[in-house]
Amino acid sequence: MSETPQPSQQLLPERHPQDDLFICDVADAVLKDVMPQMEHPFYSLSKKPETAVRKYEHNGHWVEITPSVKGLATIYDKDILIYCISQIMAKLSKGEEVSRRVRLNSRDLLVFANRGTAGKDYKALVQAIDRLAGTRISTNIQTGDEEQYDTFGLIDAASIRRKQGNDGRLLWCELKLSEWVFKAFRS
Repeated sequence: MSETPQPSQQLLPERHPQDDLFICDVADAVLKDVMPQMEHPFYSLSKKPETAVRKYEHNGHWVEITPSVKGLATIYDKDILIYCISQIMAKLSKGEEVSRRVRLNSRDLLVFANRGTAGKDYKALVQAIDRLAGTRISTNIQTGDEEQYDTFGLIDAASIRRKQGNDGRLLWCELKLSEWVFKAFRS
């Protein structure tokens, strides 16, 4: 018999109880090849900036994750990629054209990630985008007697529109997913 956790035992408060804002139920998504990611994590679990290079090797294959000076992308930053993918999947299910470039309403993204929507939360969003753009992944792929070296980021580019004036709030973000991320969930 399991017991329902009391509100004080929950990890995060439910800041935005409206479930209708979700475009795609991420829990229903089939997460292919998740085991290698868990074996060789691309994301930091720490809220403090991690700037050490991580390298994992096995049977002649290796993957190296290099953070920027702002730190490695965190597991919390991954919510941004999940939200982008949910937007693209929603378009695909409607038969609409999709591309690697995704424009997001900043507030909707924060609500999706169960984050606050105060000024500090928008600043944290910009920092998260910087970490995603700065994290680089390099790997070798061996085929027969040849080896190929590939390097890529999680996102290739970002553009953020901000309101002028005292509040300076974010209006929207536009992210260009890396070809690797785009191909990974399309396959």
